[in-house]
Amino acid sequence: MTALLKVPPGYRAHDPESLRVYLAGVPAVAERLGGDPAAWRIEEVGDGNLNLVFKVRGPKAGAAVKQALPYLRLVGEGWPLPLERAHYEHMALTHEARHAPGLTPEIYHYDATLALIAMELLEPHIIMRHGMIAGTVYPKFAEDLSTFAARTLFFTSDLALSAAEKKAMIAAFAGNTELCKITEDLIFTEPYMVAERNRWTSPFLDPHAEAIREDGDLKVAVSRLKAKFMGLAEAMLHGDLHTGSIMLTVEDTRVIDPEFAFMGPMGFDTGAVIANLLINYFSQAGHEDGPGERDAYRRWVLEATAGFWNGFSAKFLKLWEKEATGDAYPAPLFASPEGRLRLAGERQAWMLRLFADTLGFAGAKMVRRILGLAHNIDLEKIADERVRASAEARALKLARDMMVNTAAYPSIEAVTAQAERLNAWEPKLGG
Repeated sequence: MTALLKVPPGYRAHDPESLRVYLAGVPAVAERLGGDPAAWRIEEVGDGNLNLVFKVRGPKAGAAVKQALPYLRLVGEGWPLPLERAHYEHMALTHEARHAPGLTPEIYHYDATLALIAMELLEPHIIMRHGMIAGTVYPKFAEDLSTFAARTLFFTSDLALSAAEKKAMIAAFAGNTELCKITEDLIFTEPYMVAERNRWTSPFLDPHAEAIREDGDLKVAVSRLKAKFMGLAEAMLHGDLHTGSIMLTVEDTRVIDPEFAFMGPMGFDTGAVIANLLINYFSQAGHEDGPGERDAYRRWVLEATAGFWNGFSAKFLKLWEKEATGDAYPAPLFASPEGRLRLAGERQAWMLRLFADTLGFAGAKMVRRILGLAHNIDLEKIADERVRASAEARALKLARDMMVNTAAYPSIEAVTAQAERLNAWEPKLGG
């Protein structure tokens, strides 16, 4: 590694053989794996943008080991990143496990010096994004993920925490600035201007990319969202809650990789989920062997989108009604029948505002994944560039509308209905 990369004394990036020696000295992991460490099977499988990821299998059990690199793996050593992001990931996983038990991997060991986390090996789980490209239906997804989002967001907000507890959480996550900066630049800024890191399906998508860069209303909308992202510390966010950060089977769902965690606006997490489902919906034309072959799957994707939001909303409201022990909206103020009625109305108004934020952030995430850095393989795996660009143009049109004309979508069903209409629309392409 170059001298410009900042690493603490004792840090080294592991390879399979050095990791074997290291784990043999960690009783919590070695005992779980069992047997002779020389017989453990270790492979590096990281295919993400940032980190090393190893699968380790012993005669008794397995483990997954994630180690942060001091740079962005997608780009290389020319883009340094702080190793401390592993600290924030470990802290977020700890909070998530407490508030949404059974929906994250179990942690076995954390090493701050090595920026390394050893955790449950999720098998036969796969990354949800891969399953959706293959057309796999996940009947428990909407129920499980809406539970995860409702509980992690509610219990880390002012609705559940005292003011002192909430401020302590803000302080604890305040240092994750570098990863927040990635989001601020790559999602809220660069896709709307000429930027070196941008790319898209050129030349077919050129007119749509240009239209985004020239859209003053859209630039105002995304800037308002950026201001919320930077200044509204509503709850602890996962920070990167998409179908690439979910591992699942048809019976079990786990959320992974919260290294972008910080205290921010709730709608950023819920919007990220909806954005990635909608992108997958529009991508299906590129993954079917014949027109209409995946119509049933398209319907499921939209049902899952609606199921996620509606489930989240109902569960969040129920938590607010039953477990609101925080300093916001103190119970004595609303103890009378009139007070209870007014608080019920305020809860509904809160959810309407959160839904508007959700749609705005969803649109911003969709634009980034099509015009910025680090695209979704849902679209990237479409070999026919014209088919890919058509799907991307449809997604961009819906994204723009959700950001600028949010009031036109009073419900998630209005969003899914518009997605269906746009799926039949033939956009004009360049080239």
